[in-house]
Amino acid sequence: MNTSISRRRVVAALGAAVAAPWAHAQSKWPAKPIRIVVPFGAGGVADLTARAVGQKLGEQMGTSFVIDNRPGAGGVTAGNLVAQAEPDGYTLLLMSNGTAVSEGLFSKLPFDAEKDFAPISLLGTFDIAVVVPENSPFKTLGDLLAEAKAKPGKLNIATIAVGSTQNLAAELFKTTAGIQAQVVPFNGTPAVVTALRGGEVDAGIEILAPIRSQITSKALRALATFGEKRPLGLPDVPTASESGGALKGLHIASWNALAAPAKTPKDVIDRLAHECQVALASADLKKKLADLSVDAKSSTPQQLGSLLSSEIKRWSGVIGQAKIPKM
Repeated sequence: MNTSISRRRVVAALGAAVAAPWAHAQSKWPAKPIRIVVPFGAGGVADLTARAVGQKLGEQMGTSFVIDNRPGAGGVTAGNLVAQAEPDGYTLLLMSNGTAVSEGLFSKLPFDAEKDFAPISLLGTFDIAVVVPENSPFKTLGDLLAEAKAKPGKLNIATIAVGSTQNLAAELFKTTAGIQAQVVPFNGTPAVVTALRGGEVDAGIEILAPIRSQITSKALRALATFGEKRPLGLPDVPTASESGGALKGLHIASWNALAAPAKTPKDVIDRLAHECQVALASADLKKKLADLSVDAKSSTPQQLGSLLSSEIKRWSGVIGQAKIPKM
């Protein structure tokens, strides 16, 4: 036998052996639609993010991604459904920082977020903003902090419900800045906006996306955001860390990610992680998410696992320091 031909056959065989697991996963999976369980109602930023990402992944993978909204119980309902699902790659969870918060907020959960889910990829982060009414005397974050320090305990900061990311962000902001202020919880973003515009509270801390129109229409003014960089489309709004001092290095962001039930085959997790990286690097998906005030970001499964662990530790500490009773 010709030696060069023999060598080529050996190389080809080795290549096929290395590729076999990936090829096997591709040929066997996905063979039917994939469900993404979303722990929020339809129409919100998380839901729209899942739909945009799911549509792009479906185009790439030749299958459909079906969104299953399961709001309620702080994300526990959705999380438990996915934790108990077959680990076959056909049921995924839209994980969020709320998943990490729940670990410290609930005295008992039907799942362990670090053990019962297989991380896949981060999908994106979205900013949390400090806002005041447009007619507020506070023109900068420094003005707000100066008032809080001059009149300890007098400043009122509105957020949505106790234990929400926004509420805990306000508590972390207070302790980091070294101020005494009242964090006043409301039953939703519209109520926070009404309280701000009516002068019932001095400031509010809310995810940027649902109040962006209030900012662009000049009803509210954003003093700062808690992100690592200035928000998309609002280059004049500084980050809190730009204030320096105690706030230098303070970064808080809400985030969404994809996870699967634990014991989902590694081939499937790796395939999904790869597809997420490709999807989130595409200009069209980046634009769709930017329009929702979401900064598209992917990660490796390992990076997402590390993020989840660090967020559980962080928010459990904030919950304990704020003396928020466990549910």
